[in-house]
This record gives sequence, structure tokens and C-alpha cells, in this order.
Amino acid sequence: MSDARVRLGRRGEDLAARRLVELGYTVVGRNYRCPHGELDLIARHGDVLVFVEVRTRRSARFGTPEESITPRKQAHLIAAAQHYLQAHALADVPWRIDAVAITVAPGGRVTRLGVIENAVSG
Repeated sequence: MSDARVRLGRRGEDLAARRLVELGYTVVGRNYRCPHGELDLIARHGDVLVFVEVRTRRSARFGTPEESITPRKQAHLIAAAQHYLQAHALADVPWRIDAVAITVAPGGRVTRLGVIENAVSG
């Protein structure tokens, strides 16, 4: 992955974390890796544990950020969330998977930043 893409992804995660905090979430983890993939952000929203997929794009040329969460990616997110719950003995905790969709224009200006609750059904 190119350095520019890594920087864009990292910036997207930082923007997403800030927006979630503004909305009353508490970010409790970042970049959780397991055999099923990676969870970008882990947060609490009330008494719900929220796994957050962050999608950052420079344009909608290849679709919107949320459209890039394919059925295969959704399956990986669900499996990673279940792995996290099991690894942290949180089997009885209510949880969901949200997405943060970000579009950044040339020059770095954020043109869209949306939080989608329950973006993936588990």
C-alpha cells in the first residue's frame, strides 16, 4: 500500500474518532487485528460496544465510501467483532457495527463525513 494511501487512511481514522467523540461515543481501541481482519475503531456508545469501519475516499469515482463495504468485507467485520468479544470475555455485551464514510477533495478538504449506525448486520 502506498504511503499516500496509508496517510489518507490514518487521517480518516483520526477524523472518524473525533466525530464519534463529538457524538458521545468513547473510543476504547484502534486497529484491532485478528485472523479475520482488522477493526479500525472500537468504541462505546451508551452501553453498546461499537465496532467502526472507516472508509475514506478521494472521490466517488469508484462508488461511495460505504459502497466499498462489500458482502465479503461485512463477513470479515462480523467475524473480527466476534473474535474481539470472545477474546475479551464480552459475550453478553450488546454490540453493533457502524461505518464512518469520509470523502476528501483534492487539497485535503473534507467534503463529507457521515456516521452510519448499524451499517453491518451481525
